[in-house]
Amino acid sequence: MTAAPLMTLTWTDHVTGRPGFLVVDRLVRGVSSGGLRMRPGCTLEEVTGLARGMTMKEALHYNPEGRYIPLGGAKGGIDCDPQDPAAYGLLVRYLRAMRPYIESFWTTGEDLGLSQDLVDRAAAEAGLVSSIQAVYPLLDDEAAARRRLADAFSVEVDGIGLDELVGGCGVAESALAALDRAGTPYAGTRVAVQGLGTMGGATARFLARAGLKVVAVADIKGTIANPDGLDIEALLAARDAYGTVDRAVLRPDDRELPGDAWLSADAEVLVPAAVSYAIDTANQREITARWIVEAANMPVLADAEELLAARGITVLPDVVVNSGTNAWWWWTLFGDIGADADEAFAHTRRSMRALIDRTLARAEADGTTPRAAAHAIVTDRLPVIAERFGWYR
Repeated sequence: MTAAPLMTLTWTDHVTGRPGFLVVDRLVRGVSSGGLRMRPGCTLEEVTGLARGMTMKEALHYNPEGRYIPLGGAKGGIDCDPQDPAAYGLLVRYLRAMRPYIESFWTTGEDLGLSQDLVDRAAAEAGLVSSIQAVYPLLDDEAAARRRLADAFSVEVDGIGLDELVGGCGVAESALAALDRAGTPYAGTRVAVQGLGTMGGATARFLARAGLKVVAVADIKGTIANPDGLDIEALLAARDAYGTVDRAVLRPDDRELPGDAWLSADAEVLVPAAVSYAIDTANQREITARWIVEAANMPVLADAEELLAARGITVLPDVVVNSGTNAWWWWTLFGDIGADADEAFAHTRRSMRALIDRTLARAEADGTTPRAAAHAIVTDRLPVIAERFGWYR
C-alpha cells in the first residue's frame, strides 16, 4: 500500500481560480470508488491519502460469497467553503470537467461539505447520467439495480434518510464491538462527538439508543456538554443543513464550552466525526478517553496516533470504522440487500462487527495497532482480489 496512485489530477476553476483534485489510487475491473469533498484548504496530499483509504475500505469489505464486487479507491476534493455563494457553480464546473472520468471509471458521491442531493443536482446540471454511472456495466440488471438504490435512498427512519443513517450505524457498531471485546458495559459509558452532521449525528443517535451516555458534542459554534447526558434527539432536531445546533433548545443544565473542549471531555469514547487532522501531537495530550473511533476521514495524525498508543489509547481507524456508507451503496446496488431499513441496519451491524473483531484480533496477535492490522488484512486480500478481478495500477 505504498505505491504511487494510478492517476493524480489538479484542476483550476477558470471563474474563481480555486483548485480541485482527483486521485485514483487503483482500478478494480476498470472502476474506482470514492466520494467528493468540499472544504476550505483541501489539498492534493489530503485527497491522495483519502483515495488510498478508499482502496483499503473496498478490500476490507470483500466477500467472495457476496454479489458486491470490490472496486478500486479514488477521491475528489475541492478547495472551497461549501457555504460560499460561489460553491454550487464551482461544483458544477468541477463535475463538468471530471465528466470523462466519472463516465468511465470514477464513481463518486457525498463527502465532507457536500450532500448526496447536492451532488446529484450538480451532476445532472453537468450533463452526467449519475455520479456512479461508471459501475453500471458491472451490474447484472442495471435497471433493477438502479431502481433498488433509488428506492433505498427514499427510505426514511424517524424523518431521516436511510442513506444518512447507515454510516453512523456502522460507526456505532464499531464502538460497541470494541466495548464488548473489552467487557465494558454500555450503561455508564460516556461518549464525546466532534461534529453533528450526517455521520456524527447518526453515530450519536445509535450510541445513545444503545444505552451509552453522550456527554459532549461539538459543532462550528463550540462544544455542548452535560455530564449527565445530552438530549441527542432534541439536538438532532435542532440542526441546520450544516450540522449546527440551534442553542435555543439547550436545557438549563447543558453547558456551552469552547470548540475544542470535546477533546478533554470526561468520556471513555471519543468520536471525531468532522474534519481531517483534528488530533495532532499537541492536543492529543488533552485526551483521557480509552477509545477514539474515527468517524471522519483521517482525523488523527500518524505521529499523534503513536503517542496515543503509547498511553494505552486505542484508535479504531477510519478505513474500518466509517466504511459502512460506501459498502451500503454497493450492497444495495449489487443486490446483497434490498431497499429496507431493518435489512440495511442488520447487514451493516453484522459486517462492521465482524470487521472490527477481525481487525482487533489481528492487532492483538501481531502486537500492533488496529490501523496496522487493517493494513495487514488489506495486504493479504489485494492479491486475491487482483487474481479474481484484475486491476490497473
